[in-house]
Amino acid sequence: MLRREVLAAGASLVAVAAGPALAAPTEWTAGQFHAARRFVDLEVGKIAYAERGRGRAAIFLHGYPLNGFQWRGAMARLADHRRCIAIDLMGLGYSDVAEDADLSPLAQAAMVVAAMDRLGLREADLVSNDSATGVAQLIAAHHPERVRSLLLTNGDVDTNSPPPPFMGAIEAARKDQLVGWFGKQLDDNAFARSHDGIGRGYSRPDQVLTPAVVETYLRPLVGPDKRRRQGQDYAIAMLPNPLPAAAPALHGFDKPVRMVWARNNELFGDEWALWLDHTFPKSRGVRFVEDANLFFPEERPDLIAEEARKLWGV
Repeated sequence: MLRREVLAAGASLVAVAAGPALAAPTEWTAGQFHAARRFVDLEVGKIAYAERGRGRAAIFLHGYPLNGFQWRGAMARLADHRRCIAIDLMGLGYSDVAEDADLSPLAQAAMVVAAMDRLGLREADLVSNDSATGVAQLIAAHHPERVRSLLLTNGDVDTNSPPPPFMGAIEAARKDQLVGWFGKQLDDNAFARSHDGIGRGYSRPDQVLTPAVVETYLRPLVGPDKRRRQGQDYAIAMLPNPLPAAAPALHGFDKPVRMVWARNNELFGDEWALWLDHTFPKSRGVRFVEDANLFFPEERPDLIAEEARKLWGV
């Protein structure tokens, strides 16, 4: 009996001593994300970002129509290894740019590099999802010296940008109809979680898309007229597709690249992950993820953190 009590006491002391090291990482709530927001002033306007951690920089680039809040789980798990910075792309989230700002993928890539300059970052590891995977490739193609590594999840690649099923959304944006779709989801959380809302990009939307999360993503896109327009212009500006012209430069990109690819999504099939694997000379291969949808980095932050640590060698 005494031996059992001593062992139990010893285990308790180890747990107390380990404390924070063994504690599960704490993800930001919506309120904490808003409180952490900062802005970098660029010629194009005020670019919103949030960061946690310290050390070498890792920049996280979100999908459409989301914002940097998408990466809260991965950032919590990687803050011990990197200065994790989630940037809101122009026209989305909480960035505030000029009414006539260029929102094209090339302009988004240039904005990220300009933000790096203002933040004093010579280079960074890039982590991306959805349309921002195209943006990350453009940064690698035109500014390879600014990129330490690429962790690319399912998104725009070469001629599949924008993917054909997305053309309906672009047409709706041209008709000023997407803003109504955003607004309906703010009013009806069940609709947001459905296949007719942004829930179609998740495997478990009922677990992820709380009213607070939907509010954080979509409220900026139904605000003043400028933001209502820009939330739709982001989609329209995907055309013309700049990625095929960048392919030769990607063949010469000599930094580590890893693809983590959801298999249960409607827009980006396995072939595009394999295209990237064959294109980048220092590819670390592809990890295909079963039962994962477009926005799986938000649902599977442990997986993203695992792959990032391997790629970064930490």
